[in-house]
Amino acid sequence: MKSTLPWILAAVFLFLAIYFYWQKNETESRLTIADNQVADINTELEQQSEATDSLEDMMLPPDTMDLVPPGGAAFVDELGTLSQGDVQRLQQKGLQNPESDLMNDLNRKQSKLIPADGVLGGSMAIRDSRILNDRYAMAYYEDGHNGGYMLLKYTVSNGKINWNVVDNSRL
Repeated sequence: MKSTLPWILAAVFLFLAIYFYWQKNETESRLTIADNQVADINTELEQQSEATDSLEDMMLPPDTMDLVPPGGAAFVDELGTLSQGDVQRLQQKGLQNPESDLMNDLNRKQSKLIPADGVLGGSMAIRDSRILNDRYAMAYYEDGHNGGYMLLKYTVSNGKINWNVVDNSRL
């Protein structure tokens, strides 16, 4: 009996060694499979991201991604030039220099005309304006955070200018 005890202990240790070796190999193979699945998923995500990025490039030009209106909110240069006939009609109504008189009056009255209030400590102000003809003007306004465009109609009588907001579009 004393000679069988060492053999039983040796058999138990051999069994435990084989069992733990088999568990180690099983765990390593599962880990390898999981690593391969993670690598496949990463590859798919990278391909989807590249596809999304290429679609964004096709859909939106890079300059539309900015929140600032193009050209610092400047209108097209051809827009807002009074014709000679418009200048003559406005001079007959009492304006000496129609375009500058209208722009100066618009700037003086802008706080009453802008249909939005400033946010986060900003104050709305007209940043760019154009006199379109002898009755209409267009202006861009902002406070540094929010802005918009407005279409204005004006009347001139005996050199006095009255403004009305016809339409307003906030950005």
